[in-house]
Amino acid sequence: MKEALINEVMQNMLQYLDNRQLVELQKTLRQALHNKIVIEDEVDSEKTEKDNQHLTGLFIAAKRVEGRSEKSLKYYSVTIITMLNSIRKDIRHIVTTDLREYLTNYQNSKHASKVTIDNIRRILSSFFSWLEDEEYIIKSPVRRIHKVKTTSSIKEIYSDESLESMRDNCVTIRDLAIIDMLASTGMRVGEMVLLNREDIDFLERECIVLGKGDKERPVYFDARTKLHLKQYLDSRIDDNPALFVSLKAPYNRLKIGGVEVRIRELGRKLGIKKAHPHKFRRTLATTVIDKGMPIEQLQTLLGHARIDTTLMYAKVKQSNVKLAHRKYIG
Repeated sequence: MKEALINEVMQNMLQYLDNRQLVELQKTLRQALHNKIVIEDEVDSEKTEKDNQHLTGLFIAAKRVEGRSEKSLKYYSVTIITMLNSIRKDIRHIVTTDLREYLTNYQNSKHASKVTIDNIRRILSSFFSWLEDEEYIIKSPVRRIHKVKTTSSIKEIYSDESLESMRDNCVTIRDLAIIDMLASTGMRVGEMVLLNREDIDFLERECIVLGKGDKERPVYFDARTKLHLKQYLDSRIDDNPALFVSLKAPYNRLKIGGVEVRIRELGRKLGIKKAHPHKFRRTLATTVIDKGMPIEQLQTLLGHARIDTTLMYAKVKQSNVKLAHRKYIG
């Protein structure tokens, strides 16, 4: 309780004192309260909740200005609010121990992976660092909570046989065009469902997609995709501008969930493990790296802001590493 009181006083003096003066104030308060008993008044939970919501809202607004997607903002908000509801303290009084206990309890109760826990830690670090930068708190309590060490696992990709099997077993020309589009462009499924017919340049075999952070970039498709996409569009009887629509009237724009369901059902039918739209993106990345595409070009193709993200997608096949070793060393 004494530390909370000292912390509150220092928070209130933050805008008036420099760092050296704050250190002296802290020493003075600790000496003054030594051997003193501090009794806590009843906490105004309604005021605490209102203040916490206000600061969380300011943080989300700042991230929105920085260009974060609404999906990311929602994830940030839910993560922070869940933490606050669990700890039930004023943001200014939350300390490192509170957060360590929260992360431990969350991992145990939810059986969460290390990756999930580190994602939560990363978001909380961003939140409290912002509060520190904006001088709402003195120091981020996440500073001493280090990155969670996770096991690096090689993600599965589609084999050439699996891709051809999926193509051969498509019941509709639409699903065949979807598989070709995902496999040849490496675009995100969320980018694909936003495309309209007019976005497709068949002459150049390319289109402009709207990626994360509302950034546009060109992607390219092969001749097979061009052929099947044209066949699909020629077969349509609707006037919806969307590139891909539902199979039945009223022919609404196809959503991410609809694509995921079709790919999952096809994979289950063919015995392909973990069939998912995102797996096409990972497959393309690995394939082009094995064929010699420079990692910087792949980064541009996939629309990654950081090259570290691209390296996580592209796993070089071990057989190629063995051949390279023999060529350059053995």
